[in-house]
Amino acid sequence: MMIFRAAALGAILLLSAPPLRAAGCSRVLFIMADDLRPELGCYGSVAVTPHLDALAKRGVVFRRAYCQQAVCNPSRSSMLTGLRPDSLGLYVNGTHFRELKPEVNTLPGWMKAHGYTARCVGKIFHNWHTKEHGDPRSWSAPEFLHYANHGDDVPQVSGALPPNEATLCGDLRHYGKVPLCECRDVPDEAYFDGRVAAEAVRVLGEVKDRPFFLAVGFWKPHAPFNAPKKYWDMYERGRLPVLNPARPAAAPEIAFHPSTEILGPVQGQKQPTAEQAAEMRHGYFAGISYLDAQVGKVMAALEKQGLLDSTLIVFWGDHGYHLGEHSLWAKTSNFELDARVPLIIVPPQAGHAGASTDALVEMVDLFPTITALCGVPDAPGLDGVSLVPVLDDPKARIKEAAYTQFPRPAYPDRTPRGRPEVMGVSVRTPMLRYTEWRDFDTGSVVASELYDHSKDEAELSNVSASPPDAAALEQARRLLSRQFPPGKR
Repeated sequence: MMIFRAAALGAILLLSAPPLRAAGCSRVLFIMADDLRPELGCYGSVAVTPHLDALAKRGVVFRRAYCQQAVCNPSRSSMLTGLRPDSLGLYVNGTHFRELKPEVNTLPGWMKAHGYTARCVGKIFHNWHTKEHGDPRSWSAPEFLHYANHGDDVPQVSGALPPNEATLCGDLRHYGKVPLCECRDVPDEAYFDGRVAAEAVRVLGEVKDRPFFLAVGFWKPHAPFNAPKKYWDMYERGRLPVLNPARPAAAPEIAFHPSTEILGPVQGQKQPTAEQAAEMRHGYFAGISYLDAQVGKVMAALEKQGLLDSTLIVFWGDHGYHLGEHSLWAKTSNFELDARVPLIIVPPQAGHAGASTDALVEMVDLFPTITALCGVPDAPGLDGVSLVPVLDDPKARIKEAAYTQFPRPAYPDRTPRGRPEVMGVSVRTPMLRYTEWRDFDTGSVVASELYDHSKDEAELSNVSASPPDAAALEQARRLLSRQFPPGKR
């Protein structure tokens, strides 16, 4: 009876409020972060993020949002086209999606085709080592600071460069032209993201009087760990969480990778000391607060223009990150820490401001969600579904599962074969993460993993050999096979 009453009350509330699509939002501010872990970057963690916290209070926080592949180009290409990596055939950083599907629709391109001024400031599409730089046809004007290398983010200052106060990682490696950890007393605009925020504020003033889709892509907290000093000073290193480096018990070797993005090439690679690992974590937190401050500048400009309450705001991260957990650094795995992403959606006059939801959602869902909220026709052939029902009712559930995949080797385009040897396909249900590692050519399963999130949120024990709930495992296998049919490709 209580269940019936709750359902009836929910139905009455939904009937009393107009569906969000009817609003037809004419302004969209789409903010992206790079390598941001959701539980560290907002949602009440020890990270100092007042602006992201304020944004969360204005909209709906999606606590169970997942990317389709945990590395920049496949993840961003998937989200921005609304197609899964298998639909695009794209699993690597070095191939532009238009090399594979030249005429595919993109979210900003679709908005532009339906009357919106589409502008790009910062890193939105993948930013380097592809033949096409960004995606010019998606935008109404040239992109800004969109095609570069994180390792080129050398501080630009007038006069002498202040000393680097982060010295512990100096003998570990450099990250391109930048020390892996860098703490200098420089202004925000010395680095990429300060300049991205300044340009976003300028463009906002330029487009404010017309329908717009403004995409602002921040480069942090991606390595190198080089935020300005004032953001390092927000933290006491000894009070930051100490993370567990243990590998999951009974996990297959193929689930891991050599963390080359952070530690460098395997040959000659040095493992960080505890002090060096602590400095990198400190730098990562500083990068989060630096990112947060830039978000705050853009939000302040939106409010100054009188548009804060009439703009659809979406904040998203392209994938998660490891900071030494599971013996891993950076991304390129199918573990929860890499697959789960931050997502906040703030519709104009949000009916559930400050709410959060545990609904399982995927990044391919953003394209149809934004078009639905804007009253724009649905693009054809998308792999995702609209999240508007969850925005109308945060207790609603629209998916049984979310899916992520990652190949081995982690960067297959850098190998003589030039393509994956094995593909890891992973399904996340409300209680489980189940992963199969399949031979890329034959489809045969070479290893599997099962993590019971009801007891093991940190994924420290692979229980695939002795599942605690055989029926739940069978359901996870069924769901995985539905999305990734077994057999030859």
